[in-house]
Amino acid sequence: MFCSGCGQPLTPGQAVCAHCGRLAAPVAPAAPAPPIPNIAFEVANYATRVRALSTVWFIYGGLVLITGLIGLSFANSFFNGGFGPWMHGPRGQFPFGPEFGHTILRFAWVMVILRAALAFVAGWGLMERASWGRVVAIVAAFLSILKIPFGTALAIWTLVTLLGYRNTTLYDQL
Repeated sequence: MFCSGCGQPLTPGQAVCAHCGRLAAPVAPAAPAPPIPNIAFEVANYATRVRALSTVWFIYGGLVLITGLIGLSFANSFFNGGFGPWMHGPRGQFPFGPEFGHTILRFAWVMVILRAALAFVAGWGLMERASWGRVVAIVAAFLSILKIPFGTALAIWTLVTLLGYRNTTLYDQL
């Protein structure tokens, strides 16, 4: 310990400097070092969030598949006159020929199946904590961001959870 006035060394417990007569200021105790973040706790917390996100991707994939199957079954019945006497549908009155409606329906079936498969693969990749799972989930999030309300909410949650340097580092440590 040194005198704050003249810089002379002071002995512990000396109240007055012998050289200049200045009162020795009480020394504040040293501040404790900030705690080192527990990286294992952060990784475990992040793993729980990723597991929840993967479960919701599975649920979303099932929801896409069920609603797509119901909607496309309804459309198929409409186009094939399956509603009985109430409504017969257009029956070949399409602008590009009678097979145009069936072609559109086949394309819609393929799109529903691909969307559901992408959601299931994203959920599986996140559940397995595979490096490709993160990329697939980000791509699936960008593709479903306009599917209001569930696709948008899931896309935002996915992007917030998986993007960024800190999240990338934590995902790599899983």
